[in-house]
Amino acid sequence: MKPFEPDYMNIVDAAYNREAKRLPLYEHFVNVGSMENMLGVKFGNLASGNASDKREFFRHYTRFFREMGYDTVSYECGINGLVNGGKSLSGHEPGPIQCRADFERFPFDEVPDRYFERYTPMFDALADVIPAGMKCVGGASNGVFEIAQDFVRYTELCMLRADDPELYAALFKKIGDMMHAIWSRLLERYDDLYCLPRFGDDLGFKQATLLSPDDIRTHIIPQYRRIVDLVHAHNKPFLLHSCGNLLEVFDDIIDGAKIDAKHSNEDAIAPFSEWVTRYGKRIGNFGGIDMNVLVLQSETDIRSYVREVLKLTHGNGGMAMGSGNSIPEYVPPARYFAMVNEVRNFRGDFK
Repeated sequence: MKPFEPDYMNIVDAAYNREAKRLPLYEHFVNVGSMENMLGVKFGNLASGNASDKREFFRHYTRFFREMGYDTVSYECGINGLVNGGKSLSGHEPGPIQCRADFERFPFDEVPDRYFERYTPMFDALADVIPAGMKCVGGASNGVFEIAQDFVRYTELCMLRADDPELYAALFKKIGDMMHAIWSRLLERYDDLYCLPRFGDDLGFKQATLLSPDDIRTHIIPQYRRIVDLVHAHNKPFLLHSCGNLLEVFDDIIDGAKIDAKHSNEDAIAPFSEWVTRYGKRIGNFGGIDMNVLVLQSETDIRSYVREVLKLTHGNGGMAMGSGNSIPEYVPPARYFAMVNEVRNFRGDFK
């Protein structure tokens, strides 16, 4: 078996909707605990250590992606860490903005400086050790809607829309300003580290979007466009990760935000083949393997399922293969390996 040599241009080509020379693997997120189990080494605690510890953390972190056959490393630092730590997004407590006075008091202009004070050591350590041939996918997450929900918990956000529509609109615009300031600096500082910027913004659930399609068109897509334009100005493609049933607004997202590629799929909403059929001539499609399959089916059945999905990969634009969502700790390693190794067999890595 010849040694695996990563080449980040495979995923760049896929994002630009070009069929890559080698079909890339892609994961939005792999739980560090799962990485530790599969590599046979504990390293997660090093992320909170000094600069040397952080570099050692990323040596293992990047080694995982390289040894598993990825051309890129998925890594991002969330903006919600500077809002309410994701506690309102997850519904655990109200957010810091409940009224106009809260909105006026919140130090939005301080968030970009605080973001880089917190996360520059992580980005720098990653840049120091990333293997030759690899670059990163990610950057500054979360997306517009997820950040809004950390400012104003989802239920209260819906109430705010009815009670104070002007404040509701102003919140999305201010979030866009904040994101634009963070992304501008990140793309300047880490231009060579990131080949495919992305953020995650889960806009829907199984049946529909969480906000009305008109609200997404009016308040969210224009803020997406501001970030995507920045990314394009740096001659890079942009990847949107978004879960849920987006079919009613996805043409608007493509046309209005000008995204290059999209990740996340769930068979209960639409199988990967439907995303490819609908959008394969317009954007790159990432993912493909339903999470329920990875969690519930046997290794044999997973391999058979992956082989069926792989039949879509020629003549249907740019693609990257992996789970339709991410690899949390409850995905058994053997089933993850069944998925990854079937893709690697398909592309001839083990010959």
